[in-house]
Amino acid sequence: MQRATQQLENAKFAQYAIKTPVDFKPQPLGEGVNKFNLQYSPVLTADQQALLFTARNGSGDLDDENLYLASRKDGQWQAAVPISEAINSELNEGAASLSGDGRVLVFTSCNRQDSYGSCDLYISYREGNEWSKPKNMGRTVNTSSWDSQPSLSADGRTIYFASNRKGGQGGEDIWVTKQQEDGNWSLPVNLGPKVNTTGRENSPFLHASGNTLYFATDGLQGMGGLDLFKVNREKNGWGTPQNMGYPLNTHRDESSIFISPDNKTGYYSGQAVAGTKVEVALLQFEVPEVWKSKTVSSFAQGRVFDAVSKKPLKATVQVYDLDSASVISQQVNSDGSSGAYTIVLNQKQRYALYVTAPNHVLESRHISATSTSAPLALDFYLQPLGKGAKAVLSNIFFDTGKAELRPESQTELNKIFQFLKANPKIQVEIAGHTDNVGQPAANQKLSEARAKAVVKYLVSKGAPAFIFQAKGYGQTQPDAPNTSEENRQLNRRIEMRIL
Repeated sequence: MQRATQQLENAKFAQYAIKTPVDFKPQPLGEGVNKFNLQYSPVLTADQQALLFTARNGSGDLDDENLYLASRKDGQWQAAVPISEAINSELNEGAASLSGDGRVLVFTSCNRQDSYGSCDLYISYREGNEWSKPKNMGRTVNTSSWDSQPSLSADGRTIYFASNRKGGQGGEDIWVTKQQEDGNWSLPVNLGPKVNTTGRENSPFLHASGNTLYFATDGLQGMGGLDLFKVNREKNGWGTPQNMGYPLNTHRDESSIFISPDNKTGYYSGQAVAGTKVEVALLQFEVPEVWKSKTVSSFAQGRVFDAVSKKPLKATVQVYDLDSASVISQQVNSDGSSGAYTIVLNQKQRYALYVTAPNHVLESRHISATSTSAPLALDFYLQPLGKGAKAVLSNIFFDTGKAELRPESQTELNKIFQFLKANPKIQVEIAGHTDNVGQPAANQKLSEARAKAVVKYLVSKGAPAFIFQAKGYGQTQPDAPNTSEENRQLNRRIEMRIL
């Protein structure tokens, strides 16, 4: 009875959807990409310069399934190539996902010798141009059931995937696992009845912003079969899924959609143009307003170096949301061979960014992603631990003319405390500096009071008082000429120097 009722509702919805189609004009990506009989499950890096997808030369289930990469040059997609001999094998590799920096890969493979069930999730990491040997993600993540179709968060530390394991809402459900501080993955959690139904849910795709999830289901009102839906993250979890409409959704099963971080371009797999040898092709389209993620994202890219040797460093880059109680929004590692990193930044958010490496002074940066501006280029030169090495503490905030720490300063202060705890033998000077607005004597007094406020907080957290010297320099050591508000802001700062 329930199924018959749903079919009637689907028929009504289909009639309405066909009469009110979404403006959707997909175009094939070109023969360099669409050169196989079947190509599907497209995902892109945050800078949209690399495209990963799954392909088969034949149409049968026994035809080999492999992963391919295409790069963009001068705005054009180049011929796709196998991702790596370390990844592709005589077994099937498919339904893959990449982190935003293109350095973490999670994919599905079935019936391997080390598998726990029919299909499992495998993970691999790229250093330079080399991919590591894929590892089964283990019993915590995989089960004896079907585990497949992963979607990585931008930093590669959260995975949404489909599974028909026990404990779900219906047949296939969407689950999520997160990487812990020790590097292990958490026990997967079911997304619950807001997303999952008594029907089938699969093909999850998490937008780079982390605030919108796209997925396929036949358990909600649709066109029949699996339809694509989008759902936004709300304060108390996921909201109400919305059918993405016709002509994207039809009476056939739909799956595998990707929306770029800036919400401008979408990618999906669909029926190829009649008369070609290709059955299923990769297509791109301008994203209609109703399909866009609730959040627009951009990215920052750069490299991390040792400030003395100028050699690339393998460093940890952490991004905190200053407006969300010091929550880490992303954490990535720079490439050890090149120092390169990529992070995603969401529009209208303020971030505290930290770069750390063993035996180096941490670097701090403040970023306000207030608009859909061009991607940021940020290089970092970390100073080796040693006498005289210093860092500007960019996310310590005071009201004008006052020395009381504002609440959003806690993110930086706690980070400094962790740095000092990890390096217990060092002693530091906390130095306050001001611009040249006001009387020199007042600026001197204010800068010293601010330095003492920082030391007081760190001591209250448990740092030994004897390791600190608090000193105010007033306006005597400007970082830039006091000729503009931007420069004066640079001069109003707190610095930490190794003694």
